[in-house]
Amino acid sequence: MTARVTGLTVPTPSGPAFIELHGLQEPPFGPGAVLLLGHGAGGSTDAPDLVAATTAATAAGMHVALVTQPYRVAGRRAPAPAKQLDGAWLAVANHLSDAVFAGLPLIFGGRSSGARVACRTAAAGGAVAVLCLAFPVHPPGRPERSRMDELDGVDVPVLVVQGERDPFGRPEPAAGREVVLLPGDHSLKADPAAVERAVAQWLQRRS
Repeated sequence: MTARVTGLTVPTPSGPAFIELHGLQEPPFGPGAVLLLGHGAGGSTDAPDLVAATTAATAAGMHVALVTQPYRVAGRRAPAPAKQLDGAWLAVANHLSDAVFAGLPLIFGGRSSGARVACRTAAAGGAVAVLCLAFPVHPPGRPERSRMDELDGVDVPVLVVQGERDPFGRPEPAAGREVVLLPGDHSLKADPAAVERAVAQWLQRRS
C-alpha cells in the first residue's frame, strides 16, 4: 500500500467541514497516531507550516487530517465564534475516531486560531498531545488580552513552534510544554524545513 490523499465531508453542528486525509487510507491503520490540523482564522490548510507538519507526520508513519472549518467551506473569511469552532472540531474528531481511525490515538494541532481550538478541545476530544504552530498569545500590541489560559489548560504534552518576531507574542516553556523559536514572524514562512524538523523530532518522542 502507498500513501495517498483522500477528501471527505463531515457534518457538524455549524455545517459541513472538509477533511483532507494524508497517509494510508486502507486497513490496517496502525500502529501510529492521527494528527488533526486546523487552519488559521482567515487562512487555509495549505499554509507552509501546516504543509511542513503534514510532511513530518506522514514521514513518521502517522496519518494526517487537515480540517477546513465550516465557515471556510462556506466561503467566509471571518472566523466563527469559538463555541462553533470547537463544536465543529470535536464533531470531526469524533467522526474520524469512530468511523475512520477506530482505536488510534489522536494528536490535536493547528496554526494560530487552529492552535487555540486544539488547546480548548484537547481534554474533551481525548487528545494525547497538542501541536501549536504560531500560537497567538495576544492580539498584536495588546499583551493585556492574553490567551495563555487556553495553552496553560492543556494537560497533555504540547509543542509550540513560534516565530522569533511574532507580533502575537511568544509563550514560555513549562512542564509538559516545549517551545521552539524559529526565524520569522507569525506566518512561519521563513524556514518551513525548520518547522518540519521541529515537528518531526517531537513526534518521534510521541511514538
